[in-house]
Amino acid sequence: MGYIEELRKIVGTRPLILAGVGVAIIDDYGRVLLQKRRDGLWGVPGGLLELGESTEEAARREVLEETGLEIGELELIDVFSGQKYFVRLPNGDQYYSVTVVYRTHDIRGGELREDGEESLEVKFFFLHELPNELSPLFQDLVEHYFGS
Repeated sequence: MGYIEELRKIVGTRPLILAGVGVAIIDDYGRVLLQKRRDGLWGVPGGLLELGESTEEAARREVLEETGLEIGELELIDVFSGQKYFVRLPNGDQYYSVTVVYRTHDIRGGELREDGEESLEVKFFFLHELPNELSPLFQDLVEHYFGS
């Protein structure tokens, strides 16, 4: 059982503040890697930190788990937090996410593939060809960082 599951046994569904990461992976053609999640929205790979894990370690772990790619150097883009990032899960669990977002061009290995659990599909997109169903975090990332 993971940290969050153990914490939920104590606090129930009450709101928590959870730290997470997201990674904008840019390929040699200038395309960004997006993943389609179970909620039908496209966004950058990422997830929540485990106890004792740095944000950089979490970023590399989540990317590998969700996309099959091994990444190296990371550049900090920004930290996204606040009321806009409140989440209420179907099971009633609630949380406010604080998400550290990185960018990388440093794809070191692996083979691009979805994990079938968190990533239903993974694909590189040019910014002018993004799907319509974007996560709020990725929409903010595009506006803030990519200037669209």
